[in-house]
Amino acid sequence: MPNSASAEKRLRQNEKRRLLNKDRKTELKSLAKKFDRAIHDGKKDDANTLSRQLTKRLDQAASHNVVHKNYVSRHKANIAKKLATLG
Repeated sequence: MPNSASAEKRLRQNEKRRLLNKDRKTELKSLAKKFDRAIHDGKKDDANTLSRQLTKRLDQAASHNVVHKNYVSRHKANIAKKLATLG
C-alpha cells in the first residue's frame, strides 16, 4: 500500500499505463497473426494491407516506448522478407 498521496497517484498512473501497453501489445500480436495467415493462404492483397497496418502500429508502439525500437526494426524486416517470398 502506498503511504503518501503522490505514491497513490503514481500507482493509479502505472496501472492505467500498464493496461494501455497491454492493449497495444495484444493488437500487435493479433495483426501479426492475421498477416501470417494471409501469407500462408497466399492472399497478396490482404497481406499488403495488413503489412501496412502492422508496420504503422509497430512504429506507434515504439514511439510510445511500448516496445523497443530494435524489436520494431527486426519485425519490419521480417515482414518485408515474407512479402517478398509471396511475389
